[in-house]
Amino acid sequence: MKAITSSILMLACAAAYAAEPATIAVKAAHMVDVRNGTLVDNAVVLISGERITAAGSQLAIPAGAQVIDLGNKTLLPGLIDSHTHITGAPEDAGYSIIAKSVPRITLMGAKNALVTLRAGFTTIRDVGADAYTDIGLRDAINDGDVPGPRILASGPPLGITGGHCDDTMHAPEYKLTALGVADGVDEALKVTRRNIKYGADVIKICATGGVLSFGDDPRTSQYTLEELKAIISDAHRLGRKTAAHAHGGDGIKLSVLAGIDSIEHGSYIDDEGIKLMKEHKTYLVPTLYIGDWLLENAEAIKLPKPLLEKAKVVMPIARANIAKAIKAGVPIAFGTDAAVYPHGLNAHEFAVLVKLGMTPAQAIRTATVNAADLLGWSDKVGSIEAGKFADLIAVDGEPLKDVKTLESVQWVMKGGAVVK
Repeated sequence: MKAITSSILMLACAAAYAAEPATIAVKAAHMVDVRNGTLVDNAVVLISGERITAAGSQLAIPAGAQVIDLGNKTLLPGLIDSHTHITGAPEDAGYSIIAKSVPRITLMGAKNALVTLRAGFTTIRDVGADAYTDIGLRDAINDGDVPGPRILASGPPLGITGGHCDDTMHAPEYKLTALGVADGVDEALKVTRRNIKYGADVIKICATGGVLSFGDDPRTSQYTLEELKAIISDAHRLGRKTAAHAHGGDGIKLSVLAGIDSIEHGSYIDDEGIKLMKEHKTYLVPTLYIGDWLLENAEAIKLPKPLLEKAKVVMPIARANIAKAIKAGVPIAFGTDAAVYPHGLNAHEFAVLVKLGMTPAQAIRTATVNAADLLGWSDKVGSIEAGKFADLIAVDGEPLKDVKTLESVQWVMKGGAVVK
């Protein structure tokens, strides 16, 4: 009997030992400490399963560990894009989107997800996808069906009838309205709760008109303060953060006063808006590289003329105003509006932030610790520290001197698995 018991214990111990994940040691010449904006030389990151167990200079590597030696490369935490439309594409800014079915859009999103991951963005916040396609894609990635970044998804954004987040490309006889349209407090609460019912991680609100939509003005507010307060307070009560598409000054201020977590775009932000955002510690998520790509490629993607004319007016103004906000110390989180330009070019945003007054270290922080804080995931992503997900990237060169090195990510790991 003792022999049998002893054998059972030995087998149990052997099984438990076998189940322990092997240690991985990633070595590189340098590692960026994103909090301090400094380089750590002779970097070693130790990983067990999906998580980092230790990180630093010249750490002892345990016997039997799998070593990944990246030579002279520089390690950074996986980057975070706080404003994507992962199931969209540049040509969708025009009428071609009408011919695309939901299954087709979702499959395109799977392609975009892989491109985004391989570009070094291991986490994204998707802020607006019709028919819950971003939520479906998020779940497929989480289940291991398709590769892609970690996604916090919003589903259909809330907007007013005829506003930026409503469908205004069809003739009236079709009687088509976007899924997230909600007018008045009662409807807005219902749609907020419906989005949460179907899996939304974050509630996206269209608080002003937009650039790539017909018949509205980016400067004008679209929801009242009462409506915004109802949406935001209910979302917060139900454990979700909120993001407001807001170009115009009034829409920015109303959203901040209503308790929004982030302002997306912020093109017409003024001194009062800057003051309010600093007081409320509201994040600004500027999306600036689109100003270069869209104007250069408008003809190729057949961007309708009314939308192009709006873009020509808004985008230069946005850069001047965002530069003022950066100088004033408004909290900034990295976002791109990827889908307005091709997915995978996300890192081109860094150079624009530097051009508008940030140091490379500050720009990198927007896509790491700042973005993680905005998402409520500071305990999971955004830095190379023990306990965080083993989401790492490596580049050639020195990103603290030249952020354009981030446009050519050479190696990517997500959750302890090498994906590039």
